Amino acid sequence: MTDVQGRTAFITGGANGIGLGIARAFARAGARLALVDLDIEALARAKAELEDITQVETYRLDVRDRDAYATVADTVEGTLGPVSLLFNNAGVIVAEAPAKLNYALWDYAIGINLHGVINGIQTFLPRMIERGQGGHIVNTSSGAGLAATGSGVLYCTAKFAVVGMSESLHADLAPAGIGISVLCPGPVATNVVHRSQEGAPKGAVQLSQEHERRRAERRELINQALQKGTGIDEVGRMVIDAVQQNRLYIHTDRIMEEPIKARTKALLDALPG
Repeated sequence: MTDVQGRTAFITGGANGIGLGIARAFARAGARLALVDLDIEALARAKAELEDITQVETYRLDVRDRDAYATVADTVEGTLGPVSLLFNNAGVIVAEAPAKLNYALWDYAIGINLHGVINGIQTFLPRMIERGQGGHIVNTSSGAGLAATGSGVLYCTAKFAVVGMSESLHADLAPAGIGISVLCPGPVATNVVHRSQEGAPKGAVQLSQEHERRRAERRELINQALQKGTGIDEVGRMVIDAVQQNRLYIHTDRIMEEPIKARTKALLDALPG
């Protein structure tokens, strides 16, 4: 699929970070935008920025809420037309140590990073197939979905699943003219670390004041490292290029090259002779 002009794009996490970079790129290419996010103020800023370029509608949505998702989807398609560009982008970073994990943290991290993607697929894909007009879906994973990193078991679990889901859908949906891409970014200049902490379940992990202080310092170090990463507008340009060229994998840098090589070698070496 090469032509995005005149199509409706539905972008989760669309008011901040990578989602906003994608929104900017597709607005300039002539797509209509439905931006969903939990951040009402950011949604208002995004709409004010982009509505002079294209038609933009914004909605507050928790991607874990399937009923609300379906309601928003119906409203979007009634207002902007059929969604044929879907960006399952909303995500959080939770890098808790295994000894501190609990069901509240699992539900939060997996609910947004994996079930949010599933809900987007299950809400819109049947409609796209039935209409027979093609389209494209971009699922945001991470470099941590290609090889285990220091991002934590919660994050890697969800992001690995998103990669596997995308690879399977890529083959299955080709006959329907629906492309699939999986975005596996390295460091990107966003505030996702702080936003993830703000949304995390309160009191899920009981920590001493000293431990909490060290955790806050670590979050700030991660945030500072991200600020040196790829800009969101550059990521947006990479995404639109991948959609136009119907490419499966989207990488923002080569930071995962050696971990991917090491994992692949370990897998091949473990095969029986």
